[in-house]
Amino acid sequence: MNKKKILIVEDEESLLKLESILLTSKGYHVEGAADGLAALEAVKRLAPDLVLLDIMLPEIDGFEVCRRIKEDAETKHIPVIMLTAKKSREDMARGEQVGADWYITKPFKSAMVIETIQRFIS
Repeated sequence: MNKKKILIVEDEESLLKLESILLTSKGYHVEGAADGLAALEAVKRLAPDLVLLDIMLPEIDGFEVCRRIKEDAETKHIPVIMLTAKKSREDMARGEQVGADWYITKPFKSAMVIETIQRFIS
């Protein structure tokens, strides 16, 4: 079976580790990126099946990362799930504007994240 690849973009190391362990335990191939520039490079190199994207990142924020993924003909098909502490209507609307496929706010339930991922890449 070919493992589905997920790119987790999260600058908080403990959260990146936690999400990586969770998704690896569910059988996904996981790679992490800690900032927006690294995320864009990883998307090109890894060609992930899905991107789990924080918004508050060093270098380039998650909104801009998502916009660039969705504007690129080679990567626009990749589902992007925003996973963020930013809960305002404005932030959610901006996520939609830049092309995010889904928006999950922190703190989150692991089961909900897994369920959402499976919906997009099953």
